[in-house]
Amino acid sequence: MATGGFSKLPSGTVVVAVNLPSPAAADAVVRVLVHAANRARALTRLRNLGLRAVYLRGNTAPPTPDEITAVLHHPDGLIWRTDGSMELWHPIRALMRGSVAR
Repeated sequence: MATGGFSKLPSGTVVVAVNLPSPAAADAVVRVLVHAANRARALTRLRNLGLRAVYLRGNTAPPTPDEITAVLHHPDGLIWRTDGSMELWHPIRALMRGSVAR
């Protein structure tokens, strides 16, 4: 089960953060951020990309203010990076393209 959490914004929308296993390495974790109207829609956006087993139970790892800013400034509202790293955020297409090519 993926760990993660959510933050409700003053506008009524939510930002959901989910930690998922990386498709590139067995022991790596990818942090995915989704901006949507509500939690259900955020998880549906991930499931529509092929991540079928993504569930959010609880709020153990909510997005930080920096993560919220990053996802709000991205046109797709769906970004990722390896968890715990200082690399830049990537669009979700880069993750999906990387997992398909392997």
